[in-house]
Amino acid sequence: MYDASGNERIERLKDVPKSCTGAPLPVVLSDEHHLVLAYLTSQPDPDWDGTYVNVVTNDTESVVAIVTFAGASLHMFGPPNDEAFGGHPLAKLGLRPYSANEIHNSSWLQRRVAMNRVHHHHSDAMFGDLRHFIFAFHDSTFECLAREFDVSLFRGSMRDAVGHMASLAAEW
Repeated sequence: MYDASGNERIERLKDVPKSCTGAPLPVVLSDEHHLVLAYLTSQPDPDWDGTYVNVVTNDTESVVAIVTFAGASLHMFGPPNDEAFGGHPLAKLGLRPYSANEIHNSSWLQRRVAMNRVHHHHSDAMFGDLRHFIFAFHDSTFECLAREFDVSLFRGSMRDAVGHMASLAAEW
């Protein structure tokens, strides 16, 4: 993890599908140069009256967001969950669970640059196009440093979406 400097600015990503608040079942697939994140999107049932619960599994048919990151440099996936989100270093600055965000003036990115300065061919400019993204889910948080991302929607189960992600990886 990293410490927030207090200079970070959180921007909500408006064009990113909202994750399912109950069980988004996020999956990450990566290698040294590529990174893909998938999660179940929020699909409210207009007929839901609050008297029953929908159990979601990897085989539940839904709409899956597939986020492909270009120029990925670093990522982490795990805690905090929504109940411990106040412990995230950016929570005091307004970062909230169940959201997709870009962090401007990222202290994590600054630490990444500083870590590389020992390299004899280092240049801060090598990192100038990296951006810090955070996708906060119900049970986990995903963060990455990448140049950009693209979102596509996949209709089917998460199990099928993982197969689709693997086919994308085969093209790497």
